[in-house]
Amino acid sequence: MNVPARPLLSLDEALARLAEGAAPHRIRAVETVATFDALGRVLAADVLSVLDVPPADNTSMDGYALFADDVRAPGTVLPVAQRIPAGQVGQPLARGTAARIFTGAQLPPGADAVVMQEQCEAIPPAAGAPGLGAVRVNTVPQHGQWVRCRGEDVRTGAVVLHAGERLTPQALGLAASVGAGMLPVLRRPRVAIFSTGDELVMPGEPLKPGAIYNSNRFTLRGLAQAAGCEVRDLGIVPDTLEATRAALREAAAASDLIVTSGGVSVGEEDHLRPAALAEGAMENWQLAIKPGKPLAFGHVRRPDGSAALLVGLPGNPVSAFVTWLIAVAPLLRVLQGRGQAALPPSIPMNAGFDWPRPDRRREFLRVRLAEDGTLALFPNQSSGVLTSAVWADGLVDNPPGQAVARGDRVHFLPLATLLAG
Repeated sequence: MNVPARPLLSLDEALARLAEGAAPHRIRAVETVATFDALGRVLAADVLSVLDVPPADNTSMDGYALFADDVRAPGTVLPVAQRIPAGQVGQPLARGTAARIFTGAQLPPGADAVVMQEQCEAIPPAAGAPGLGAVRVNTVPQHGQWVRCRGEDVRTGAVVLHAGERLTPQALGLAASVGAGMLPVLRRPRVAIFSTGDELVMPGEPLKPGAIYNSNRFTLRGLAQAAGCEVRDLGIVPDTLEATRAALREAAAASDLIVTSGGVSVGEEDHLRPAALAEGAMENWQLAIKPGKPLAFGHVRRPDGSAALLVGLPGNPVSAFVTWLIAVAPLLRVLQGRGQAALPPSIPMNAGFDWPRPDRRREFLRVRLAEDGTLALFPNQSSGVLTSAVWADGLVDNPPGQAVARGDRVHFLPLATLLAG
């Protein structure tokens, strides 16, 4: 008896279902951490500035602070009245004088321009004479030149970082610039991972006939760590129903999300589905994407009635890698309150390759930016060729049935953007 094939689920529909399932599990626990230690964390509240940045007018160059109107012609000589290093505050500047000043130093009251030292000539004081000498200004300055005005970057009370943002190195610098030494952040997502398959062996162990090394364990662990998650690694689970159920219970006890690889088909040796149904719920989807057609989504109940989310990824290495990027990473965004479950915006770029026989499914092709500014295609796009994922620096998001000719515009998704979630 022939069983009719199930219709394929589009990626957009799958992401909508993932978001709907994840929304009730959104992480709300807040921790306060030092700004030094907040890299990669997700802000739980807006960060407001308590001061202007910069807090006062200062110079962006080493040079001389002066009144622009005092220099009406190149070669004007002004006495140097004071010297102002960064971190010191000068005295009010008298008309007809200049102040030697260094990058970052606050302008003395009255000064309205800075002339860089390369456009000036220092004139030392006469032998035995007091003072700092004079300066010959060899250009006519404009009002405000080389001056960073108070508050030009940030005004007091402004929101500099918004709740839901993932903190980058530059965001930490901005927080520090407004005096935020501590930041409220969401608790890290807790992700448990395990693999199923009696054929899997850990690197370093003898490789028996029919066995393969467990690459997915390392890939998924690294992806979870790169996403800022706390990772609990349960290793390789034997291909039995009892062992799979026990692994799901253990994973659910202390995790927000369980991610497995392998065992998401309907073969006799694939125990994830019956184990998940016994411990909670799971749907097996067939996605209209390549690589990564099979995907499972559900939850595992805990004794207290709460639940951990469950995602079952395909076992092929590239399929597991790509499906994490386009499905699990958006799911984590929802868990952290960072917006919708969606792919980041793609970048239009020119293909440096031909793809004359597209699949009827939406394809994610491994590509790399070439020296000529086009995208080069890895020659073997098989879901088992993990070297393609290492070689690539991005994916082409190719619509179903869309042939590509060299020079065509394609949709490029940089791996760095996808990895950041």
